[in-house]
Amino acid sequence: MKNWKGQRVLIIGAARQGLALARFLICQGADVTLNDQNPAEQMKNAIQSMEGYPVHWALGGHPLDLLENKDLVCLSGGIPLALPIIVEAQRRGIPLSNDSQIFMEAVPCRVIGITGSAGKTTTTTLVGRMAQAAVQPPAKLWVGGNIGLPLIDQLDKIAPHDTVVLELSSFQLEQMTISPQVAAILNITPNHLDRHGTFAAYTAAKARILTFQTERDAAVLSCDDPVTWGLAGQVRGRLITFGRQRPPAGQLGTFVENNAIYLSNGGQCFKVIGCNDIQLRGDHNLLNVLAACAIAHAAGFSVSAMIAGIRGFTGVPHRLEYVRTLHGVDWYNDSIATAPERTIAAIRSFQEPLVLLLGGRDKNLPWESLVELVHSRVDHVIVFGEAAEKILRALGEQRPGYRPFSVDRVAGLKEAVYRAAAIAEPGDVVLLSPGGTSFDEFKDFEERGERFREWVKQLS
Repeated sequence: MKNWKGQRVLIIGAARQGLALARFLICQGADVTLNDQNPAEQMKNAIQSMEGYPVHWALGGHPLDLLENKDLVCLSGGIPLALPIIVEAQRRGIPLSNDSQIFMEAVPCRVIGITGSAGKTTTTTLVGRMAQAAVQPPAKLWVGGNIGLPLIDQLDKIAPHDTVVLELSSFQLEQMTISPQVAAILNITPNHLDRHGTFAAYTAAKARILTFQTERDAAVLSCDDPVTWGLAGQVRGRLITFGRQRPPAGQLGTFVENNAIYLSNGGQCFKVIGCNDIQLRGDHNLLNVLAACAIAHAAGFSVSAMIAGIRGFTGVPHRLEYVRTLHGVDWYNDSIATAPERTIAAIRSFQEPLVLLLGGRDKNLPWESLVELVHSRVDHVIVFGEAAEKILRALGEQRPGYRPFSVDRVAGLKEAVYRAAAIAEPGDVVLLSPGGTSFDEFKDFEERGERFREWVKQLS
């Protein structure tokens, strides 16, 4: 492990990742400054969580003088590289890093890394369940990264015989120069263009999960997603695929046949589980299960471990999460849908008449494909938040007798819930699948989903 004693580190962004990294570096003897654009009165919980740690706080902005005498600048997730203090750090030759890079430099055991535009958390959770069934004591399983715990401040507890399953975002990968031993890319569709600028830059950030692998490593790619499959030439080790169709002879991978998931080990094919035994709704979740099985195979887990991980798994909160049935109307929370592509997948998971809640903050993403699906599939649309005007423009003028039969605009999500309750009829599904981020009204998609659940359960 690197010697951090006396190193002067500036961490920009004092949320979950930044706080965990600060604790780790301070325990390693580094001199740490935590910087956040929010003022002190909004950072009370973060400050309280660091009680007892000798950290320097710099809140309310990003002044350039914070760079004086710094050896390293670390970026929390979501901090843009175009931020003036980051541009100035690079001009001065100060190295950049993040919690995931530092974790990968120090972790003593094998790491399974998973990225993609959609389905990362569901797939990571599934792989974690499979790994839990496969890992034998005294070895331990650790699941974290962009999901749950950042894991950086758990390093002293992780042993060489353990297994780590890590969800990685494009923000984290953008800085990384180490690849996990098993690296999976689930899909790449337009996302976070407000941060990355272009789809090419976003794709390049995702592809970095493969860049630093060796011939001893394994990569898992979707053969159904053309952008992801276009990265196959960058794979240096074993390639394992997943998709709906049987892979070519000799290719390792998972596929669907006769309403079941099968695994091809290059020579033989084994049935893993029937599709009817999967308790996740939607075709996109079938792909998540296929991906999880391919990743598990790449990691050397048995088919029985795969089955154990799949059976009984009903999903993760805020991802097509069933909330309640009231007056014959089913309510679903898909707050994780922070891009139009995710909303498309959610809509396709239902056959029932839909009341769709769209809105939040736009990420400079195209809405045309979603709007086309809305016009063919959604009965009622309620738009809310900062992106409402852009969504309304994309939807265009209503045509009598054509879907959507009504379009309403409200200020925020709470008002959207009440409006949906007034519109929905028995047999309908009310679906929160916003297509935008939560940051115009909430701290993250989880808080948005929790408030949605709360307001829906209060309806009478």
